[in-house]
Amino acid sequence: MVDQPLINRTKGLVLGFFAAAWLSFVVILVVAPKIYDDAIQLREGNHRSAELGFLVALTAFLLLLSAGVVQNWRWTFWLVLIAFPAGILRVPVGVLQLAGVLNGSGPAWYAAYQAVIGVAQFAIGVFMIAGYRRHGLWGEP
Repeated sequence: MVDQPLINRTKGLVLGFFAAAWLSFVVILVVAPKIYDDAIQLREGNHRSAELGFLVALTAFLLLLSAGVVQNWRWTFWLVLIAFPAGILRVPVGVLQLAGVLNGSGPAWYAAYQAVIGVAQFAIGVFMIAGYRRHGLWGEP
């Protein structure tokens, strides 16, 4: 009997996305913290404690989701399967922000970056749906 890998391609994609999202947050927080300060409407001043608190909360959330992926938790699969395809909505929002139709929550590069993230989420979501149809939860064994 062949042991099944703990992490298959579907799980690897989702975990990789979570890691990239966390790393992106940290980089943007260091390079352009005003983006997040404006998004959560913080007043002028030192926001390090709020930023650190948000980083801790995001880290805990992503670790919980990652544990769910590794442990094959059903609720995690369905949550990700619903959320990721909906990421495609970031694309028209980003385009409308870049066109000036919608007010952006940051610089133009951030709107474009959000659209790229949406495309990646959507692609992973489609991959998950295909894997679910062929092999069940979390795709191929």
